[in-house]
Amino acid sequence: MGGDECPKEQWKGDPRTQELIAERGLADENALQSWFITRIAARVAERGRRVLDWDEILEGEFPPGVAVASWRGMTGAVTAARRGFDVVSCPDDQVYLDYRQSERPDEPISVSVPVTPADAYAYAFDPVPDGLSDEQAARVLGGQASLWSEHMDTPRMVDYYAFPRLCAVAEALWCGPGRREFDEFSTRLYDAHLPRLDAIGVEYRPRTGPLPWQTRPGIVGAPATKADREAHMKRRVAAIRS
Repeated sequence: MGGDECPKEQWKGDPRTQELIAERGLADENALQSWFITRIAARVAERGRRVLDWDEILEGEFPPGVAVASWRGMTGAVTAARRGFDVVSCPDDQVYLDYRQSERPDEPISVSVPVTPADAYAYAFDPVPDGLSDEQAARVLGGQASLWSEHMDTPRMVDYYAFPRLCAVAEALWCGPGRREFDEFSTRLYDAHLPRLDAIGVEYRPRTGPLPWQTRPGIVGAPATKADREAHMKRRVAAIRS
C-alpha cells in the first residue's frame, strides 16, 4: 500500500500535523505514519484482506497480520521475521530491474548500481536471509523482482530492462537455496531460452550490450559509486534498526 520513502520535513513544519500528533499523544512524525498505516490496515483486515507494505513500517509500531516487503537490502527481512511478521524479500541491489545492467556508458538512463543476471541468480539472491531460526525462516513467503518504469517510455524498453534478468530471478526462486551453477544456467538461458523470447517478440537486452535503438544518447541517469552505495546502505540499516 505504499508508505516508502515518505519525507517528514513538511509534517514537521505544518501546524495542523503537529496538532494532530499532540492530540493523538504520538511521539513524533514516524509515530504519526505508523498511526495512519495502522488505521488503514485495520480497515483492510475488516474486509478479509491484509496489508503488504514496504519495510519503512518497521521504523514504527504496526498491527499483527501485516506483511513486510523488504526492499532496503535484507535487513528488513531479518527484522520483520524476528518480530513475527511475514516477509516478501525484494532487495533493490539484487532484484530491482530498473537498475542499470552493466557499467557500460551506453546503458540507457543508468540508475544506481548494476544488477546483472548473475546477481539475480548465481549466489546473490536467496529470499531467506541468513541468521534466522527455522520458525523465523518460515515467515519468508518468497521473493519479488521490482521494476519501476518512470524511465521507460515504451513497452520495448520495459522488455529491455525486464529480460533476461527476470528469467534469472524466476530460476533462483524456483531452485531455492543450495548449490547453483550459473554457467549451466546461462547456457540454458542464452542458447535455449532467448530464442523463445525472440519467437514471441520480447526485445530483451542482448548479452553483448544494448542495441543502437535501446540506448538513450545524451540522457544522463543517476549511477551510484561503490562508496555512495555503501553509505546509502548504512543509512538504511540504521533507520530500520532504530
